[in-house]
Amino acid sequence: MRDPSGRLLQLLSLLQTPREWPGVELADRLGVTPRTIRRDVDRLRELGYPVHATQGNVGGYRLTAGAAMPPLLLDDDEAIAIAIGLRTAATAAVTGIEETSLRALAKLEQVLPVRLRHRVTALSDAAVVLPPRDGPAADADTLAAFAAACATHEKVRFAYTKAHGEMTRRLVEPRQLVASGHLWYLVAYDEDRAAWRSFRVDRISEVHRTGVRVPGRELPGGVDTRTWVTQAMPPRDVRARLLLHVPIEQAAEIVPAWQGTLEPVDQRSCRLHTHPDSPQYLAYRITLLTVDYTLLDPPELAGYLRAIAGRAGRAIRAFTDTSQA
Repeated sequence: MRDPSGRLLQLLSLLQTPREWPGVELADRLGVTPRTIRRDVDRLRELGYPVHATQGNVGGYRLTAGAAMPPLLLDDDEAIAIAIGLRTAATAAVTGIEETSLRALAKLEQVLPVRLRHRVTALSDAAVVLPPRDGPAADADTLAAFAAACATHEKVRFAYTKAHGEMTRRLVEPRQLVASGHLWYLVAYDEDRAAWRSFRVDRISEVHRTGVRVPGRELPGGVDTRTWVTQAMPPRDVRARLLLHVPIEQAAEIVPAWQGTLEPVDQRSCRLHTHPDSPQYLAYRITLLTVDYTLLDPPELAGYLRAIAGRAGRAIRAFTDTSQA
């Protein structure tokens, strides 16, 4: 690449991915010599980008944390994704980011090209995000620390409070963060117990990144993270089976993926297997369904659904009595 400015921007875009780039690979990508890559890296450092270099056969370049955050390069889809995420952050189950999300969004929208600003505004005007119920929320700094550790396969220590209140110390190899309903879970390999575990992020504290990196592990059985978390949810979180009184083709069009998975029963009905959550919040999620259904299990949800139905009935009793008079 002959254009130095364009080459520098492309190099910066590559370095912003969470990995270490060997100089030879960067040179091949950009069509230059390793010596040119070294000069370009020096230029990025002069501009305030903290590029770290390691020597040896497995060495390379990567961006590290600096004293201040330099400008980022985002493609169209990345910019839109960040803008939409910031718009919904104020109602997410994450604490402490409402005001900062709005400030960051204002800065981002100020520099968005007109074509992208229109797309973000159109989607935001057309969509409404319901705030979560009162309850446990994940800490934004904790989520950010684990997200970085998952990307770099870095070991992390933390304190974990179990459901009955006991606190334990854990050393884990984080794999992925999973959002389920209003809760966040960390899927990680627990070194002390030599087993895979899922941890509720709202119960995690005293997070310490060790700086020790290890090869990424694969989940047992070759399953993806979402499937593994669904199967391994702690007993306090429950799942439900519902019989939906519509064909599966119709249900697939109106039942959102966050409600669960569908399976056919016959030409007039199908079953919904919900994702795990607390009984109270799971009952609330079920009431959002827009089709007739029958609860198959677990029986404990019947009481929560009955309570919701009772409150709704009492709320409209005055209107019902008037119409029958």
